[in-house]
Amino acid sequence: MGILNVTPDSFSDGGTHNSLIDAVKHANLMINAGATIIDVGGESTRPGAAEVSVEEELQRVIPVVEAIAQRFEVWISVDTSKPEVIRESAKVGAHIINDIRSLSEPGALEAAAETGLPVCLMHMQGNPKTMQEAPKYDDVFAEVNRYFIEQIARSSRRVSQKRNCCSTPDSGFGKNLSHNYSLLARLAEFHHFNLPLLVGMSRKSMIGQLLNVGAVRAPER
Repeated sequence: MGILNVTPDSFSDGGTHNSLIDAVKHANLMINAGATIIDVGGESTRPGAAEVSVEEELQRVIPVVEAIAQRFEVWISVDTSKPEVIRESAKVGAHIINDIRSLSEPGALEAAAETGLPVCLMHMQGNPKTMQEAPKYDDVFAEVNRYFIEQIARSSRRVSQKRNCCSTPDSGFGKNLSHNYSLLARLAEFHHFNLPLLVGMSRKSMIGQLLNVGAVRAPER
């Protein structure tokens, strides 16, 4: 999966793919490098990020999804929590909904069910603006596992379970370094859901911290 952020403030590449031409060029670069899925995101989810309006996210995402769908034989994932973006993305060629809020926003579950697209559910403690302030768990694996049990059951009432894609707890998103590696060490245990796993690890600070190069800029990790 190649990540294409069409935002001004994402942690690794914010502001570098804002124009349609630049976004399509970068998608082509990732496809040539071996990517079979392009994940398009129009709202930064870095720690401290503020939400953007529906209108702004639609303007950022929809032209890019449509352009990629018209030009390349590749799956397109859309990183969004908004029902309006879910619906419009499906209309122009998206294949997967990748939602960090696990379809918890009002109308998101219904929108996903209408599209019939596979959905990637993700664990996050808090929200992007506050999630890294003081992440705390009594048992991080047990709590994240329980979260997925609940969210998969909830979404499966409207979205076919065969079409769910269970994301791992993802590094960051309300977890410290110890939490991240504790979950990574037990990654195989999430297979009990009998669903695909998606692990978001690229350019994450947990890699730099482990190698003691935490000050290295995200694009160079």
